[in-house]
Amino acid sequence: MSITRRVTFRLYPSASQNEKLHYWRKLHKLLYNACVSHRITQYKRFGKLINYFDQQNALPEFKQCWVEYKELGSHALQATVKRVDFAFQRFFKLKSGYPKFKSSRRYKGWTYPCKAGWKPRTEGKNGYLKLTNLGNVKMRGQARDWGTPKTCTIMFKQGKWYASITVDCVPTRVQTDQNAVGLDFGTHYAVAFSDGTIIDNPRFIKQSQDQVNRLAIDSRRKRAPNHKKRLKASRRWKKANKAVSKIRSKVARQRQDWQHKVATEIVSCNSFVATERLNLKNLTRKANKGSKRKKQKTGLNRNLLDVGIGNLKSLIEYKVTEAGGIYIEVPTRQLAPSQTCPGCGIKRKKDLSERFHVCNCGIQQPLDRDVAAAMVMLNYARGQELSSSVVESPNPTECGNMRQFGAKKRQKLIPSDSLV
Repeated sequence: MSITRRVTFRLYPSASQNEKLHYWRKLHKLLYNACVSHRITQYKRFGKLINYFDQQNALPEFKQCWVEYKELGSHALQATVKRVDFAFQRFFKLKSGYPKFKSSRRYKGWTYPCKAGWKPRTEGKNGYLKLTNLGNVKMRGQARDWGTPKTCTIMFKQGKWYASITVDCVPTRVQTDQNAVGLDFGTHYAVAFSDGTIIDNPRFIKQSQDQVNRLAIDSRRKRAPNHKKRLKASRRWKKANKAVSKIRSKVARQRQDWQHKVATEIVSCNSFVATERLNLKNLTRKANKGSKRKKQKTGLNRNLLDVGIGNLKSLIEYKVTEAGGIYIEVPTRQLAPSQTCPGCGIKRKKDLSERFHVCNCGIQQPLDRDVAAAMVMLNYARGQELSSSVVESPNPTECGNMRQFGAKKRQKLIPSDSLV
């Protein structure tokens, strides 16, 4: 079965190509801001709601006035306009805040939503990326599975250029062992297995916190930007903050590498994985205003985010599915795995200070509470019908999917308003 996978390559443009890529990124940023301003102005002054097709059909007239946009390609410009539409749709569905104007520092790149304007010259390992009006750009990277390229996103992060390419491919993964395991995620231990195996929390943030604190002290001695007083940041302040960003980027790469290794280790030994259904947004919410335990809650949130439970679960899910296995999430509130005995099923409330499970039913004593919770989830998943318990990926919403954008045909409408 063909599925869509994303592969990221590092780009190595020449000096002239690098300059032109930055210029294109600036043009896409200005177009994004123009579309946001167009929607706000039309609604506030005339009470008119502007949709995606209104702005899409205004692009030809827009390019006649601003001729520098002609070399960027119509489909790439439409994708930038669609980004604005995604932002407003997410706002109307209460999934994000009101769309803001983007600065050059915060606008990372642009997207080619179809095969027009770009062509990868590679079979999945290194090669070149051909961009219209730019030429061949050297790239390095390797894909686990390669297939038919569909979309390409050009990004600029931490002073480096990247190409994120989606491909339709047939995944190849070795069949896993016919074992079953329950997983419990937490902060004391990153992952606890139902067979007693424990993976410690790597605490990447804590390892680099001393460096970040030293650099933060240095940056406080420099002139920070102040928009109200119209003060620009000094070069030394920018240099200090760039060093902090470099460390945090390294931590993110370390965490992602660790997550892939842990997920691969789990999938290579098990074809049946059961874990808990978590609402991570509520778990990592800030402490209430006036709370006396703000520092404790901040530390708890940092430990949860350092593990990256959400991304780790998604990696395990897709790897198990590719290998032909089964992935199940059990209802946490209904089951209460941390309060339930895996031997007799009796629920007993435990404080967070109780790190071991004790019961009179004769189960192995003492048993780590996280391991006991993983055993409860595995027992529950085995007793359920797989057809009703297997977690399916949710249907994509109409507010942030480039595949949906590619499926929409351009409507031939006469625009009543222009972006010019």
